[in-house]
Amino acid sequence: MTGTQDGGGRLRQAAMAMDTVRAHEYAERWEGQQQRYAIAREERAGVIADVVEHVTAGRERPLVIDLGCGPGTLTARLAAGLPGVEFVGVDRDPVVLGLARECHGSAVRFAEAAIGAEGWTAGLGLDRPADAVVSTTTLHCLPEPLLRRAYRQLGGLLRPGGVLVNGDHFAPEATGPGEISARIGRLRAERQRAFDHEDWDQWWNAVAGDPAFADLVAERRRRAATVPSTKDSNLPLSHHVRLLRAAGFGQAGSVWQCGGSHVLVAVA
Repeated sequence: MTGTQDGGGRLRQAAMAMDTVRAHEYAERWEGQQQRYAIAREERAGVIADVVEHVTAGRERPLVIDLGCGPGTLTARLAAGLPGVEFVGVDRDPVVLGLARECHGSAVRFAEAAIGAEGWTAGLGLDRPADAVVSTTTLHCLPEPLLRRAYRQLGGLLRPGGVLVNGDHFAPEATGPGEISARIGRLRAERQRAFDHEDWDQWWNAVAGDPAFADLVAERRRRAATVPSTKDSNLPLSHHVRLLRAAGFGQAGSVWQCGGSHVLVAVA
């Protein structure tokens, strides 16, 4: 599904039930629970910001798209550090998009779309090619056929020399020290007390139990019932590189790693 079938107005009205303080509270809690799943998340975000700053430097009207933006925290952070850049945050979940618009809608434009669906890029309202497309802990959720199509579509959104920047965890390589790498990542997370935060289910249960989110949660459940279940691709980084090159990207590789978490950069 690309966009809201019953019109965006109804969901925007539902999102208005949230007050700003509560929205920021849940957005901060989201950041905490994501620490459990994204090793060295803060450092990884800094690397992504560095790549975006490099690729947009000196450009006229630079444009950056954040895929699977969630509550918009990374998008807003990038926008604050690069005030001359236009940012578009993209997600399909009405709950997290509601949070993003409430918390960061004055600085970032947010769009609803299902990554990889037919025609989803047309609904983003872009008037020029993007300088960068960034994503964190999102693209691994796409099954391989959909990921292959998404990479081709993203290549079509970028200007020549533009980049796809994917901060995500990848399956261990068959020929690499995957067990050791995973262990290093987990030990770092433990030292940083990442597992003290609430987990994914606890966060969503809290949202579901808050009356302010009732309409958005109901819409989320309605959509989930109409979308076939998919399985994470769980592909190693080398496989992503092959898919990116097959999609027309000229260069692709990791520019940062901690455990199984990487920042993968592909140049259009």
